[in-house]
Amino acid sequence: MPDVLLEFAKDIFILEGPCVPFFRIPYPTRSVIIKLQSGDGCFVWSPTDLPEEAAKEIEVKAGDVLFLVAPNKIHHIFLKQWTERYPDAKVLAAPGLKGRNAVKGVRIDGELTDNADGGYADDIDQVVFGGSCFMDEVVFYHKSSRTAIFTDLIQRFPAENAKGFKGSLLKLDGLVGENGSTPRDFRLTFLFGKKKARSAQKKILIGTQNG
Repeated sequence: MPDVLLEFAKDIFILEGPCVPFFRIPYPTRSVIIKLQSGDGCFVWSPTDLPEEAAKEIEVKAGDVLFLVAPNKIHHIFLKQWTERYPDAKVLAAPGLKGRNAVKGVRIDGELTDNADGGYADDIDQVVFGGSCFMDEVVFYHKSSRTAIFTDLIQRFPAENAKGFKGSLLKLDGLVGENGSTPRDFRLTFLFGKKKARSAQKKILIGTQNG
């Protein structure tokens, strides 16, 4: 049986999940699993569906799940599934998620800020990308592999998946092609928060250049 986890870089794995509808457009889901250098376990970004074979492979390749992270307020669909399997994991959410009816009954231990949790700060930096009237997103940076991890701020759909009317909408939004882009409708939500967004952007650029 082939591996479920895709090794993206040293100590970073990708778990592909199912497509989920968002405004009737199917969006792919994926998780990023980072094995922490401490050797004690791993950090899970944007938990997606967790089949049994994936859980076993994570435990073998990355260790115990120590942190579960929801990087913005709409990436929570599978969070409960993971918290039930890993009750000892620390659950951290982007600003705006805790208290929503969508996560009622889901344990959230803390809110993500510009300061990484001490349990993974040696491996990962983070910045809250604010300025949008729709939602904040937390951007992460894996230091050793120099990998920046964005959620919905940067999106891309392959041309073969962008057909028909829905595909036309994706193309209109600038999301189809070789390079990732910020959806045009998402950009409009920063109209009155450009200063805050530029500040976050500057922190990301400085962090990636110095990393």
